[in-house]
Amino acid sequence: MPSYQPWCHGTITRSKAEDLLSKAARDGSFLIRASESIQGAYALCVLYQNCVYTYRILPNEDKKLSVQASEGVPIRFFSMLPELVEAYYSPNMGLVTHLQYPVQREEDVDEEQEANNFPPQLPPRNFTVNDVKDGDPKSLSDTYLIRLQQMDLSTLPEEHQLAIQEYFRTSVSLDAEQAQYGYPNLPGLQKLISAICKNLNSEISRILPALEVFHRALDQQLSPGIGQFSKQMFSDSGQSVSFRLEQLTKLLYSIEDKTKSSMFESGGYEGGHRKSLIPLVTFEVKQESLAIPTKMFLKVDVESGKLFLKKSKDGPEDKFFVHNKILQLVKSQKMHAKLVIVAETEKEKILRKEFVFDDTKKREGFCQLLQQMKNKHSEKPEPDMITVFVGTWNMGNAGPPHNINSWFQCKGQGKTRDDTADHIPHDFYVIGTQEDPLGEREWADIVKGVLRKITNISFKQVAIHTLWNIRIVVLAKPEHENRISHVFSDSVKTGIANTLGNKGAVGVSFMFNGTSFGFVNSHLTSGSEKKLRRNQNYTNILRFLNLGDKKINPFDITHRFTHLFWLGDLNYRVEFPSTEAEYIVTKIKQQQYQELLSKDQLNMERNDGKVFLHFDEEEITFAPTYRFERDTREKYAYTKAKATGTKYNLPSWCDRVLRKSYPLVHVVCQAYGCTNDIMTSDHSPLFASFEVGVASQFVSKQDLNSAPQGGIQIMNCVATLLTKSKTKFFIEYHSSCLEKTVKTSEGENTEHSDGSIKVWFGNQVELTPIISDPEYLLDQHILICVKSTDCDESYGEGCVALRAAQFCYTEFQITLTHHGEKTGTLTGGIQLHTSEGKPTEKLYDFIKVEKDDTVTSKGKGGEANKFSITQAHDISNPNYMGVSYRSGNVIDKGWSYSKPPKNLLLTGQGSKDCKKGGYDVGTRSPPMGEDEKGSEMFDNPLYGSRVKSWGKDPDHQQMDHLTPPDPVFTSSKPADGDSDRPPLPTPRNRSFTLSETKPQLPAPITSHPSTYKKPVVPSRSEGGMALNRPPVPSKTRPGMPEPQNPRDNSELPSKHRLPARPGQPQPPQRHAS
Repeated sequence: MPSYQPWCHGTITRSKAEDLLSKAARDGSFLIRASESIQGAYALCVLYQNCVYTYRILPNEDKKLSVQASEGVPIRFFSMLPELVEAYYSPNMGLVTHLQYPVQREEDVDEEQEANNFPPQLPPRNFTVNDVKDGDPKSLSDTYLIRLQQMDLSTLPEEHQLAIQEYFRTSVSLDAEQAQYGYPNLPGLQKLISAICKNLNSEISRILPALEVFHRALDQQLSPGIGQFSKQMFSDSGQSVSFRLEQLTKLLYSIEDKTKSSMFESGGYEGGHRKSLIPLVTFEVKQESLAIPTKMFLKVDVESGKLFLKKSKDGPEDKFFVHNKILQLVKSQKMHAKLVIVAETEKEKILRKEFVFDDTKKREGFCQLLQQMKNKHSEKPEPDMITVFVGTWNMGNAGPPHNINSWFQCKGQGKTRDDTADHIPHDFYVIGTQEDPLGEREWADIVKGVLRKITNISFKQVAIHTLWNIRIVVLAKPEHENRISHVFSDSVKTGIANTLGNKGAVGVSFMFNGTSFGFVNSHLTSGSEKKLRRNQNYTNILRFLNLGDKKINPFDITHRFTHLFWLGDLNYRVEFPSTEAEYIVTKIKQQQYQELLSKDQLNMERNDGKVFLHFDEEEITFAPTYRFERDTREKYAYTKAKATGTKYNLPSWCDRVLRKSYPLVHVVCQAYGCTNDIMTSDHSPLFASFEVGVASQFVSKQDLNSAPQGGIQIMNCVATLLTKSKTKFFIEYHSSCLEKTVKTSEGENTEHSDGSIKVWFGNQVELTPIISDPEYLLDQHILICVKSTDCDESYGEGCVALRAAQFCYTEFQITLTHHGEKTGTLTGGIQLHTSEGKPTEKLYDFIKVEKDDTVTSKGKGGEANKFSITQAHDISNPNYMGVSYRSGNVIDKGWSYSKPPKNLLLTGQGSKDCKKGGYDVGTRSPPMGEDEKGSEMFDNPLYGSRVKSWGKDPDHQQMDHLTPPDPVFTSSKPADGDSDRPPLPTPRNRSFTLSETKPQLPAPITSHPSTYKKPVVPSRSEGGMALNRPPVPSKTRPGMPEPQNPRDNSELPSKHRLPARPGQPQPPQRHAS
């Protein structure tokens, strides 16, 4: 566009456009924004009778623009947007009303420039006020020519002097105009560089073949023909000099890498897990015998796979359990240091041995060592659980100290690892830095060297990506190299005018076998008063960071990954007046963080649903990581002298790690804290350690031709959308487990008085999985997107776990989000049909938490006793640290499931499977309510500091959260005749995984389907509009689904009535046995 247009709003979100038009509140108000569904297209948004109508503006092959308006109206083409807008000021052009009042765009508030935020390698800019006036290209040309005259050019060849002068005289003005119109190619500059680097190009072409041959000689996996670098680089046609230099640099680095790798290999450093020798560790414990505590010693030999039980430290080692005979570790909830080891004797008897450790950290170290032992000696070809280290550090533009081991060993304040776990390597190390003064190569080598020293493993670099001084490095164990694929990296600038990279984010994503991972390292706007700007930074990163599977483009990065980790210097501050600085420091010294955390901006913004919706953060039990006086951790330097006066930077938790995972997947935070001994920066490094469940690249053991076809049925879907748009909707189902993307037919809208729209999707949808084996399907998820028929834009996305329907028909309720905002809810039911098969036990089911410490006895029987261990107690998968379960406000996760009694069977599921008991759908303990006053100090012996209580979403508590108590699933449906009334939430216990154990039978449940009655109120498409108004825009949507299989139609209800659960009788009353 040649000039500024007030109605052109660029890349604002659809919901933001609706808000602006609603504020305008005049029929005929309009704006134009970029389309969210088609790149290069626009969306014309028009307000009429308090509804927003959206029309796509599409370019054709000749770049001519046309409006996709009502049928029967001749299509007109325009060269420019202003010309198009001018034409549609006229009536009868096919819009709901003609354009009248352009809505002005809101101006962004630029952040204050900070000198230390710019890359040190950039030269200082010496522009004076008069150098450039109003961006006039002529002034720019004159400025550079004057500067050139003041320089000594005697060392330059004459042809280069003439080329530079000619560029400043003519081409720089043309390049400036191109940049103003949004074309960043700068052809004049490219021509100049090509002329100056003409000889360099030929030199690159001359030396590359020799380097490529040397590179291939070092490569163990030889392939025929020339290598990838040669193919790209031998010819200089169509490639810029900077690109070829970058490729040359990468080739040189690769050569250096392979040479170093060969050296380490010959020295015995390489080889991964087998050469990572974990030393023998002995734990002193107490065991009660006849009510008399007896001292015992447990010696863990991870390498040989044995656990020795000794009466004295130097006693005989004749009594031991081999790894495959250790069946389960059961943590006591009431006694944080108590642990039960369930093991099988040679005579197939089950023993339960209870031990009490010195403290909780020792117990956790023991559990981690035994889990490492089970993993190391597992007969499974692929892992089902891995550990991930996530670290973030604002380096303050200073190099690191000589020793940074404590960061990677999770040592310092907060939730930390025990010394006994020092030598247990993580599978992945993800390191994010900000204000990092080092080069990529130098920093990666430092980190690899530290890990090699700690673990005796040379970790492989998965990816590294840098934006100015913001960097992310991902390293993996060598044994995982062939399990990693689809590696992507990207960055987003959020600095001044969103064009400078002093603030922004870098990200990396990849697949680990069948599980997708995403990592985002961000450095957001600084300053206590810039909270809203930080929120906008977050939204921009969420929208424009291009990671993961590009085929699911309606979904932003919060829905694209099984596990997403967001780390960095988020710069949210503690919101106290500057006069309270000393009070804050006093509270920190007393380790009384609760009052400070209640004023933490990030916690407050999360509670209000403005940022990091449905993310989790482990409880903060460490001191603020900013702003320290350098070279000490004893003093906070919270004042800074500036020309405008004293600036206060109150001690704050600027550095954070948050996570978001798909429903019903295993995630446990093992550590979250900061170091005490790394003091070169005004920030302390932050560490977090996670145990996460992963899915394998599944290969079915069944004959695909003879195996019964699996099926996923989704039915009774009702969406409540928070929108003023006037359109029709359909649902799209995406998943890597499906043969294809499936779209529903158009739903039926009903308008609500609160401004929302309720949409009924009456038809049952049958989804066909590519593999019907339950071992595969239960690890899969269905991504759901509610889209408009007119613009094909998303109005909300969510996710449903197939594991929720493992045993029978299950009802779900999910919160729909779009670009990080809540946009509505979706309810429905899901039923899963699988082939015969029994899911295998997962490694993360090895450790349980015993909720009720009832009296137990050693098992004396054989097979019968083998299963009694989980029936006598209520055991769930680990709340890792064994913190007491609290009831209170429910933390909204964005999803919930309710189930009928488990004795109702599914087609394709045997009675054995159904009896196996379910799992706890909760994933986190609820926080304390605002009125609940906790103790001033932490009561968990692991922490030694106060417990955090965040994440409450008052809006979701009543509307979106149907969480049954554990282990009984209660009906979450509203009573008959009151289908719009939101169900009340119930407390959720903390559990991170899906238990395959056998809990006690749930109490009887009576559940009656609600009847959805069609309201008499006219819908937006039926009334309330002028008679002479043009018809509602109607577009043809490609890819309508095929007619469904008639074998399921007999079970379909009427359009709005929920059926009895398919294939199931009314639930019988069960009696306690």
